[in-house]
Amino acid sequence: MEKYYIVKSHVRELAKGYAIGKDFEEALNLLVKEAVLKACLRAKANRRKTLMPKDL
Repeated sequence: MEKYYIVKSHVRELAKGYAIGKDFEEALNLLVKEAVLKACLRAKANRRKTLMPKDL
């Protein structure tokens, strides 16, 4: 089972009035994970240890 990086209750609150499928949560979690890992690579390439919005 994949570790969750999103807060499911906050996602459901944001999508109030809509049903959210488990596969949606898993896909969103994967998007977040990939974005953070990509940002880490960019920061490392720029010799930084701090992630910045421009890394996204």
